[in-house]
Amino acid sequence: MNPAPSMPGGLWQEARNADGRVYYYNVQTKATQWAKPTELMTPVERALSNQPWKEYTAEGGRKYWYNTETKQSTWEMPEVYRTALAQVQPPPAQPPSAPTFVAGGTSSFPPYLQQQRDRDDSDRNTPDRRPGYMGMETNGLVTPQQTDPEYSSFEEAESAFIKLLRRCNVQPDWTWEQAMRATIKDPQYRALKDPRDRRAAFDKHAAEVRMQERDRAKERFAKLRTDFYTMLKSHPEIKHYSRWKTIRPIIEGETIFRSTNDESERRQLFEEYILDLKKDHVEQEAVTRKAAMDDLANILKALELEPYARWSEVQNALQANEKIQNDAKFKTLSKSDILTAFENHIKSLERNFNDARQQHKAAKARRERHNREKYLDLLKELRSQGKIKAGSKWMHIHALIQEDPRYVAMLGQSGSTPLDLFWDMVEEEERSLRGPRNDVLDVLDDKRYEITTKTTYDDFMSVMATDRRTANIDPDTLQLIFQRVQEKAQRRSEDEKHAADRHQRRAVDALRSRIKHLEPPVRLGDTWEQVRPRIEKFEEYDALESDDLRMSAFEKVVRRLKEKEEDANRDRDRDRDRDRERGSRRGDYHERSDRDSRNGLYRSDRRARPSRTPDPDPYEADRRKAQADRERSYRKVSGLSPVRERRDDRDRLRDKERDRDRRGLSHYDRERRDREEERERLYRTRGDPRGSRDELDYGGDTRSTVSSDRRRRRDSDAESVASRSAKRYRRDDREKERSRERSHRDREPGRTPVAAIEEETKVEKAVHSGSEEGEIEED
Repeated sequence: MNPAPSMPGGLWQEARNADGRVYYYNVQTKATQWAKPTELMTPVERALSNQPWKEYTAEGGRKYWYNTETKQSTWEMPEVYRTALAQVQPPPAQPPSAPTFVAGGTSSFPPYLQQQRDRDDSDRNTPDRRPGYMGMETNGLVTPQQTDPEYSSFEEAESAFIKLLRRCNVQPDWTWEQAMRATIKDPQYRALKDPRDRRAAFDKHAAEVRMQERDRAKERFAKLRTDFYTMLKSHPEIKHYSRWKTIRPIIEGETIFRSTNDESERRQLFEEYILDLKKDHVEQEAVTRKAAMDDLANILKALELEPYARWSEVQNALQANEKIQNDAKFKTLSKSDILTAFENHIKSLERNFNDARQQHKAAKARRERHNREKYLDLLKELRSQGKIKAGSKWMHIHALIQEDPRYVAMLGQSGSTPLDLFWDMVEEEERSLRGPRNDVLDVLDDKRYEITTKTTYDDFMSVMATDRRTANIDPDTLQLIFQRVQEKAQRRSEDEKHAADRHQRRAVDALRSRIKHLEPPVRLGDTWEQVRPRIEKFEEYDALESDDLRMSAFEKVVRRLKEKEEDANRDRDRDRDRDRERGSRRGDYHERSDRDSRNGLYRSDRRARPSRTPDPDPYEADRRKAQADRERSYRKVSGLSPVRERRDDRDRLRDKERDRDRRGLSHYDRERRDREEERERLYRTRGDPRGSRDELDYGGDTRSTVSSDRRRRRDSDAESVASRSAKRYRRDDREKERSRERSHRDREPGRTPVAAIEEETKVEKAVHSGSEEGEIEED
């Protein structure tokens, strides 16, 4: 870059970079900076450098002032800046100094209007060694000067050529040929010998002139903008929403309006002014809206709302508020803004409420933890005193701690209960008891000593004292282990006793079944002495050890035969009564018919009268019969007993319905109803093995309460009954074959009855009833 002219004797030099921006170079320290040094400042610049306000130019050429301390900007010149500028007198013009060459820079000349000067060729003190510019000294003699102008340096020659271009009024839009024709006759044209240097000087001159023209245009436009803005401000009717076609007739009579003839410039200045008005209006609205939102937030706080308050309730309260109705700034808020303020307020209330709840929850958890720790200390004290140990009961510990405040504080709080913490401590004691218990069991195994229900604690302690593994165990621990081992032995003996009783009951049931299936069968008048020789050869007889048990099996068979006989007699009596009643009913019917015919009443008339009697169901009898058959088959297969309570409830309900319906039924209908109910009662006595199903639906009874799902499964249920019947027949065949095998094994020599019973139990595990009778119904 080439340096620009600087003050004589100064250390700072002005220069321009490749973009044309001015910077300053210190020839002594070789430092560069953008800010203008104090040595090169004019008195005006020195006065303004101490001010916080700085002058800048916007993109449109308009000047504005910016405060570096308060970060504020304004389009108007500040008063402080104007005062400082007025106090400084403009300095007298000084002749420019000769250009100085700076390494690395480009040549930069000031505008030709401010730096016109006459060059004095006689005052050149530093000769230029470039040939052709000045004569050279040879042996003390000076050669005569040539007719072409001579300059001491290339910069002076270039400056003289540029001065020639300015004097000839060479325009920046000229071509080089036009400039050469206008200046070639002047002697200064040959100040530069090389044509390339002349072309470069011409290009530099054209660039400087264009830059000066742009600067002058910017200055003019900036002054025009200031005046135009002042003129527009004098018209208060111009608003931020005004348009050019509306305002132009109003301001076209102004002097400032006519100072420019470019319509685009006028419209551009107006649009910029309107844009500034819009920005000011938006800023003012934002300030007003913010103030309104702050006041609205204060009003919402004053309402003391709950976190769960609803917008519909709060909206009515806000609409009735006098401050909101009377203050104009609230009109700038939309419904969405008010709703947003309400939501923000509710969120803050919810946040505060949640924070308070979390704090309360944390305090509660901390209090419960302290109570739990104190209660654990109480349990540890009881354990150290020997009151809590393995096998301790809560009922004993509760009596000791029920009045203790540490226990009372634990009641009702969340988490582990006092009982849970007690059992945790008992489990710890149980785990600590495992080691001594294993040692005791090992000693008992080694000594081959078995503890029974009759073993005493002293005998047990004598055995434990003989072994070094158990000699040092605490006596309380040994006593607890002894009690548990003895309880286990007692439970084992009880289980063995129950197993023996169960085996005996099964043997009695087997003998009863054998008596029941004797051929020829046992009759009601047979005695035990008559039946006994017939069953002595069977293994079921030998499996029972006492005659009392064998006789009890026989008595059960006889009692069952008596019950069947009684049922048969009762059925015969009921059928006889029913036939007698049916005959009397027929006589009454014929008598009524004759009486009605004599009175002129006909059957058609009686049929025409309305009757409350329901229509008879022709399929009801078949449905009842199928239902009874199906239940009988199912009961034979399953061997289940009826649920007596449910059956009694159903019978009571059915009796009530029967009594209610009988009031409106005829004698014939009542008889049919009684017959059907008797059949139903017979079915009920046999029991309902499926529990919740009262009756089966066959699609014809509208009073049925069974679900549609069971109606859809009628066919599959019928198939299931057939399948169960087939399985029952196959099972009977297998039982007959096993009976023949058992009779064949009975003939084998050396076979005891007890072994036969045990083998039969292993081979076939039959279904044994747990009732008193212990029988399976077989008809």
